[in-house]
Amino acid sequence: MASLKEAVFAYVKEKYGASPENLWMRYPNYAIFRHEDNNKWFALIMDVEKSKLGLPGHEAADILNVKLSDPFLADLLVQQPGYLRGYHIARGNWISILMDGAVPLEELCRWVDESYLTTASARQKKKMRPPKEWIIPANPKYYDIQSAFAQADEIVWKQGAGIKTGDTVYMYVAVPVSAVLYKCAVTETDIPYHLKEGPVRIPRLMKIRLLKTYPPDQFTFDILGKEYGIFAVRGPRGIPARLSEALNAQ
Repeated sequence: MASLKEAVFAYVKEKYGASPENLWMRYPNYAIFRHEDNNKWFALIMDVEKSKLGLPGHEAADILNVKLSDPFLADLLVQQPGYLRGYHIARGNWISILMDGAVPLEELCRWVDESYLTTASARQKKKMRPPKEWIIPANPKYYDIQSAFAQADEIVWKQGAGIKTGDTVYMYVAVPVSAVLYKCAVTETDIPYHLKEGPVRIPRLMKIRLLKTYPPDQFTFDILGKEYGIFAVRGPRGIPARLSEALNAQ
């Protein structure tokens, strides 16, 4: 049966494709895992004499060092069995977790995931975040989106900052319609595109697939303002939970 240390190694390899790196000749059993893009460590596994950890005994104990995003969570965890302040890397919300069975594998993997996200680059965090819902404007003055969706279920559109594949976008069609007309799934992002005409700049596109059409009198500009607190749609923005519920209930 694999040890907890071996199980964590296997988990990190399978989920993140990261292999352990042994950086110190003096400590051959110390292994770090790092991000490929920014080279930041997200986990460090060590074998440390128990007395150096403030524990009884002189035998070596395997520990997993991870970084948390919330200092209050770190303070809470170190009060529980199996959790310690980060050994030699106490700053920056690092904690050490005993790998002796006091903390089950599922929890060890959970904190590896937390540490991976905490230390990830902004680009990687965007990829990892859960799908999000957006409302984005469509100006008939520049593009006839109604005719476009009448001809095809999938079209390309200007990609807004923060939008990724798997997100949902609700298309607010401006004057003279002034209402949300379409619910779409983002099926592809970061399509290279170079448009520079006056104030208009479009560096990349996304593909959106039509999922649902709403009557033009259902989510009008007035209703968005009075019932959901949206008084302007000038660019991509998140939507309130109440509006999400209403849009998905139709």
